[in-house]
Amino acid sequence: MAFPIHELAALGTATCWATTGILASDAIRMLGPFHFNLIRQTLVALLLGAVVLASGATALPDGRGIALLALSGVVGILLGDTLNFAAVGRLGPRRAGAIFALNAPMAAVLGWLALGETLGGRAALGIGVTVAGVALAIMGRPPQTAHRLEQQSGRLRAGLAFGLLAALGQASGALIARPYMQGGLDPYLGSLIRVGASGLVMGVIATLPLAPPRPKSVTPATLLLTALTAVIGLLLGMTLFLYALKGAQTGIIATLSATSPVIILPLLWLRTGQRPSTKSWAGAALAVAGLALIFTR
Repeated sequence: MAFPIHELAALGTATCWATTGILASDAIRMLGPFHFNLIRQTLVALLLGAVVLASGATALPDGRGIALLALSGVVGILLGDTLNFAAVGRLGPRRAGAIFALNAPMAAVLGWLALGETLGGRAALGIGVTVAGVALAIMGRPPQTAHRLEQQSGRLRAGLAFGLLAALGQASGALIARPYMQGGLDPYLGSLIRVGASGLVMGVIATLPLAPPRPKSVTPATLLLTALTAVIGLLLGMTLFLYALKGAQTGIIATLSATSPVIILPLLWLRTGQRPSTKSWAGAALAVAGLALIFTR
């Protein structure tokens, strides 16, 4: 049996994304999800450009490949990440992460429809179990004594809508990118094309009159947190994700990378000092059980 290096890379992605959710919460509420994501992408595009030049992995795909990878970045990073950060700002990293995990069943269904990847009864059951687990994980408003990372800000419906659209954006972006990553494209170069395209479009949007308002004040600590999430979540996490897509089906990689609802619980416990509720553990465990059914289909 071959060593599951691509599957381990997907688990590494989940760990990166869980860590990012915890680190990002305060910075998102200060900068807003749009400008938080714009700063991250600008920094990561520069870092990825340096890595690609240093490694010499500059063999670009054809024009159609570049266009589709750019589209993947706009859909998965601009829309997916920005909406996910909007959900984190409203629901907190744990509940937003649980909703974002729905990108796995979404990717499985899209992979079946668009790429002909196998999706049978076990996968359908897994999708249902995952949805039930996510629903359990996000039920109930946190108590007033909850740590700020667990508190809800704004309406639950808005947070749910942002989270679901973020999951769909992530699943769609992965589906678009997968054929090119399977074709042997360097993951750093693939990340650069995706992040660069997304950052370019966000930069254009930022100059328009209808762009989200810029934050009035930004502290050095906020910029440091934003930079840290950029390195962990985008530079490392997304590159691991694209590498994982080179060696396994979209649904499997999305499933493993979506185990962040479980990974985030002990991290959140360490960060806040507050033990997650039984309902949180049960919802996360149920969601991962559903993901396992999809993974073993």
